[in-house]
Amino acid sequence: MNESTAPVVQRELTLRNRRGLHARAAARFAATAEQFESEIEVEFNDRRVNGKSIMGLMMLAAACGKTITVTATGDDAAQAIEGIAELVDARFHESE
Repeated sequence: MNESTAPVVQRELTLRNRRGLHARAAARFAATAEQFESEIEVEFNDRRVNGKSIMGLMMLAAACGKTITVTATGDDAAQAIEGIAELVDARFHESE
């Protein structure tokens, strides 16, 4: 399947963990994204980064309460978005 016909799924997610996309949360986000074949991009404040890049995610500096837009493109896009949404909803499994 070429990119022009690949499924695209997009969802806005609100960060609820106390420190937002800090190092540990970014690492967990990227590790979750890596489980999928789809390309994953994250946008915040008009900046778009690779969702599989810890450094890129950290550079967004998205804090608690902020909303990020996650876009997955590929055959497993829906599963990728669902997996990432579950992680974000679980506050990155951080104890707070």
